[in-house]
Amino acid sequence: MRLIWPALLVLAASCGVADDGAMPVVTGAFGSKPVVSIPKAAPARVPRVTVLSEGAGRRTAPGDVVLADVDIRRWSDGRPYLSTYDAHQPATVVFDGRLVAETWRDSLIGRPAGSRVMLVGPAAKALGPEPRPDGVSPSDTLVVVFDVLGGYPPDARLVGRTLPAPPADLAPADPPRVLIDGSGPPVAAGSKVVVQYAATSWPDRRALDSSYRRGGPAAYTLRPGAVPDAWLDALVGQHVGARVAVPDRTRPAVYVIDVLDALAQEQT
Repeated sequence: MRLIWPALLVLAASCGVADDGAMPVVTGAFGSKPVVSIPKAAPARVPRVTVLSEGAGRRTAPGDVVLADVDIRRWSDGRPYLSTYDAHQPATVVFDGRLVAETWRDSLIGRPAGSRVMLVGPAAKALGPEPRPDGVSPSDTLVVVFDVLGGYPPDARLVGRTLPAPPADLAPADPPRVLIDGSGPPVAAGSKVVVQYAATSWPDRRALDSSYRRGGPAAYTLRPGAVPDAWLDALVGQHVGARVAVPDRTRPAVYVIDVLDALAQEQT
C-alpha cells in the first residue's frame, strides 16, 4: 500500500456527545510538525475527535498496526511534551486487543492514510499506549495531533515469501546484500520506510530483535541518528519490495530487512 498525499478535504467528527468548549487551531501541512494555537477559553469536558484533513490512502482497519506521527501537548501551557516529529520516529500502535485508549481507537481506526486528526480530552482518556509521563495529571486537558501514515496487518511481509533469515556466510565486515530485488518505488534519504526485520548476533547467530515478535511493522526515518548507520547505507536507493541483509559491525549483528513501503520525505 502506497501513501497518497491528502486532498485537503476538511471534515469534523465527534467522539461522544460534546459540549461547546473552544477548540485549538492547527496549521501546517501533513507530515510536518503541527503548529497548535490553543484558545484562552476553557476546553470541552469530554473527549472530542476532529478530522482536520482527510487523506486518500487505504483506510486503517481493526486489527491493524497503525503507524502515525504524534504530537501531544497540554492545554494549560501549549508546550508539547511528546512529539515524534522531534525524534523522527513515528509511533507504532498495535490494535490487537491489548489496552489502547478508546479515544486513540476513535482517532486512528477507519482513517485513510494521509489524514491529520486532532484529539482533545483529559489525560485520563486521551493518552495512548504509553505510560502517563511525570507532571501530567489525569485531569489535564491534552491536545493530540496525529498524522496517519498507514495501517498494516501485524504479519505483513513480502508477498509469497518466508520469514527473513540471515545468510549463513554473511559477516559484519561484509557489504549489504540484496536477497530479493524490489519492484516498487525507490527509497530516498530522509524518507520514512515501513519495514519488518529480524536481527541476529554474530558469530553465534542468536536472535536479538524481531519486529514480528514485537507486534508488526514499524516506520523509521532514514536520517542519521534515527536508524543505525548501516541501515542508511543499505536501504537508500533500494526499491519497495526488497529484502536486504545488512551487516552492522558496531554491535556486531546482521539484520534482514523487508522494505514494505516508502513514505514521502519528511517536511520541515
